[in-house]
Amino acid sequence: MSSEKIKNRKDQHIRLCLEKDVTSTISNGFDRYRLVYNALPEINFDDIDISTTFLGKKLNYPFLISAMTGGTPYGKKINKRLAVAAQKLGVAMCVGSQRAMLKDPSVTDSFAVRDVAPDIVLFANVGAVQLNYGYTAQDCQKLVDAIDADALVLHLNPLHEAVQPEGDRNFKKLSEKIKQVVESLSVPVIVKEVGCGISGEVAQRLHNCGVKIIDVAGAGGISFPVVEGYRAGLQNPKRFGELGMSTADCIIDVRKKVGDKLSVIASGGITNGIEAAKALALGADLVGFASPLLRAATISVQEVETVLQSLAHELKITLFSTGAKNLKALANKIQQNKQRECFNERFNF
Repeated sequence: MSSEKIKNRKDQHIRLCLEKDVTSTISNGFDRYRLVYNALPEINFDDIDISTTFLGKKLNYPFLISAMTGGTPYGKKINKRLAVAAQKLGVAMCVGSQRAMLKDPSVTDSFAVRDVAPDIVLFANVGAVQLNYGYTAQDCQKLVDAIDADALVLHLNPLHEAVQPEGDRNFKKLSEKIKQVVESLSVPVIVKEVGCGISGEVAQRLHNCGVKIIDVAGAGGISFPVVEGYRAGLQNPKRFGELGMSTADCIIDVRKKVGDKLSVIASGGITNGIEAAKALALGADLVGFASPLLRAATISVQEVETVLQSLAHELKITLFSTGAKNLKALANKIQQNKQRECFNERFNF
């Protein structure tokens, strides 16, 4: 595919996410759980600490600005605004797929944000399936070096590619190539989905490849198969929003299967600080946000900051209401909502 077609597709993605209902028809799953309320917390609200450390850097909030865009002038504006806010507030950020960079190096500046965010935890990003279409570990290293990233995200998107009219659908023996990238890259490799979820079984296979960090990116938020369904002009694009695993179920399944062998980022339909607290209590190390920040970034840096600060304030209030002084203390503050009979018993939570 030409770089110009990739650029047009990226701007179409942004427009559809802002203008159409492209959410999954699957709940993010957090309504099945409740945090245990503590009427006598015995802590000072001002002493609550929601900071964490990731890849050796301190984050003021346990938040990741999830991958969204890049490769176009509009994408550049959005990435710069997100990065400025990330730098000011101390959160991590992942750029959108950099595939266009390898076809057209002139778009590198739409992903390069170190000029405005020299200290943030920053992830480079490319589709894992491209390793079956001529991309190499050396190409991956180029993407990392070009933006001075702390890690590389290889995203998995089989359903997305299957619905996409010009999709790349050969996922054969991809694990072997992911392993090669892990072994040769100068930075850690993170493997993520794009809104359909990573199961415990897949997480185990990725761990066997040497991957140390995954982003479950479960169903519950923006569904790129639905986005591509609109692009393809399908009669019922929302139908593909029925496929995938909820974000909450992914976290539980991954932790059940691999325990603490992997660091887990939870993203996929998380829109507020209470859901973020539930994700962290279920076993996530970071929480990723996309849709609310995309809308904010189309307005201004200040709007992005306002959204992130609101999420952090909600998270802090939630910790206070459970008597948790820090993120680690959240671990035993959650339980299954017994009134929700639809819970899948196979997780044995």
